[in-house]
Amino acid sequence: MRKAGGIIALIAGIFAVFAAVTTLLVGGLGAGFEAEGSDTVIALGFGGVLFSFLTIVFGAVAIGAQSRGPGIVLMVCAVLGAVLGGTLVAVFMLLAFIGGLLATLSKRNPKEIPQTMKS
Repeated sequence: MRKAGGIIALIAGIFAVFAAVTTLLVGGLGAGFEAEGSDTVIALGFGGVLFSFLTIVFGAVAIGAQSRGPGIVLMVCAVLGAVLGGTLVAVFMLLAFIGGLLATLSKRNPKEIPQTMKS
């Protein structure tokens, strides 16, 4: 389940990058036409890009991780990305949160437990 959660988060992060770039595009068009609030949309786009890349990184780390740490950090990145990334990014960050939840709550495979821990 940990690998599946990492893969889900990785895919969600890739799609979230495209959503963040779309948000930046809309904000840039708004700034070009001097629309009110376009600076906020551009800031949301950059927040989405940042947390989307962090989601990709921690999704890849969660695939091969033995601990729950990357899954927890992945869920934190997903929540922050949903809040600071805008609506389009938030849709994919929900999927990334589910991937982080799977990576965190998965049990260790008995084959993965080192011999020193077995009794």
